[in-house]
This record gives sequence, C-alpha cells and structure tokens, in this order.
Amino acid sequence: MNWQVERVLPIEAELGECPLWSSAEQVLWFVDILGPAIHRFDPKSGDHQVFPQHEEVGCIGLRREGGLVAALRSGIWFLDAQGKPQRKIADNPGEASKSRFNDGRVDPFGRFWCGSLWEPQDRNGGKLCLLDKDLQLHVVDDDVQISNGLAFSPDRRWVYHSDTPYHVIWRYSLDPVTGAIGKREAFRRFSDGLMPDGAAVDAEGFYWSALFDGGRIVRIDPHTAEIVDEIPLPVRWPTMVAFGGEDLKTLYITSSRENRTAEELAQYPWSGSVLAVRMPVAGQPEPLFG
Repeated sequence: MNWQVERVLPIEAELGECPLWSSAEQVLWFVDILGPAIHRFDPKSGDHQVFPQHEEVGCIGLRREGGLVAALRSGIWFLDAQGKPQRKIADNPGEASKSRFNDGRVDPFGRFWCGSLWEPQDRNGGKLCLLDKDLQLHVVDDDVQISNGLAFSPDRRWVYHSDTPYHVIWRYSLDPVTGAIGKREAFRRFSDGLMPDGAAVDAEGFYWSALFDGGRIVRIDPHTAEIVDEIPLPVRWPTMVAFGGEDLKTLYITSSRENRTAEELAQYPWSGSVLAVRMPVAGQPEPLFG
C-alpha cells in the first residue's frame, strides 16, 4: 500500500510518547517525557497547548470524572484538564532515583496500566503496574527492563506488553468479564534486533507496533504473530501510535530526538514531531479511568 505520512504537528519533542485520542474532545493528547510536559493538540483548528510538568511524565489516561491520570517519576497522580497536579495516588514502587514511568494506558475495565524503565539498564529493575479503580497500585510484573507496548485486544482477552531492549512482545491473558490477569507468554520475538516500542490494537485485533530505531510501524497478526503490513516513516525513532479522528482511522505517531547527533537530526529533520497516516481500518476508542 502507498502510505501517505504527514507531519501534522512540527515540534521538537525530546521524547514524544503516549499519544491518546479523546473521542469526547476530538483532540490528541500526548507527552514529552523529558520536556517534561503534557500536550493537547486539536488537528482541526491547529490549537496546540503545552502543560509543563515538575518531573518526567511517562504516560497519561483520560478520567471518567474529567482530567487525567498520569504516571510521573514520583508516582501516580490525578491532574486537572490543564495538567495541574491535584493529588498523588500512589508512590513509584521502584527506586524513583533510578527508574521512571514510561508507556501506559487505560484498559477496557477502566484501570490504568503503567510500566517503568530501569535507567542504569544493568538489570531488570523496571516494573509493570496496574492502578485499580479503587486506587490501589499493583505490581503485575517486575521482570522488566524498559516497559512499552501496552495495548488490549477488542475481545478483552489479552493485554500486550513489550520489553524493548529484549526485542520481545509479551502478552498476558485476561478474563473478559472480571479482568483477572493470567500468566505472561511470549507473543513475538524479533530475531533481527528490531526494538518494539509503543503500540495500539485496531478494531480487528491486529497489533500495530512502533519499531524504535527501525523507522517504521508494523502490523502483527494476533493469531500467527507474523508481520502482515508495515508503514515506512520519515523518522528513525518512532515511539508510539494511537488511532484517532472522527472515524478512528487516523494513526497518530509520536517520535523521539533524544541523544541524537546533529548529523542524525539533519538526516531525519522530522524527529520529535507528531506524524499521521490515514488507515483502511479503524482503531478502538480509548477507555476512561474509573
């Protein structure tokens, strides 16, 4: 397919992440982890708001009561609609001086999943966490180095999760009624060294993964784990994807320029921008926390 990739928001985010489409507002939320800041972008009007944060912000979710739930370095916070912290819900369960939160999103049961990374990268010090609707934070897995790729199947039977430096996408079984979590199993390993970063699952159940340092997005079959399509990008370091637009057929893509040389940025001048591609398949609406 002849994909048309647009640069819809020409910014220089240091580490753009966690794009999130609000169907109610018809806007795209995303973060610059190292900004640190939360961004709100209206594709129709072009309005772009930036809400600076007092510490690194890994991921966000929309709350049913309004505002955001956010995983900051220090822990989980409730924020208002302008990104101002209202109250802290839970501490970072790891060593906050050496670990910060990274990828995450709200699941179909109204719970907030957030993963962390271990900055020294000398051991698996990251964690995969789950904030229940009763505001209790649980560590689902602590055998993680850099948590990424959180996404959920349309039938509510699987949660996907990647550990980027290990080139692997995991998945955990879910009870579709209760949301109870089963054991972890390998969904796909990349033998060619490609690094799966953030992801989203479309309405047909296919997993779209941003390949960091791979310069493309791939679509993975949920039954065979084979790559069935890919979107080449004009950036080398895509970080995460989200389906948006009125019909949920626009794929928004965040990207990074962190630690890149002047030569690399000259070769990939769109690094840090938000990109978009029109898709033949729709995504799923983002659930609300609570």
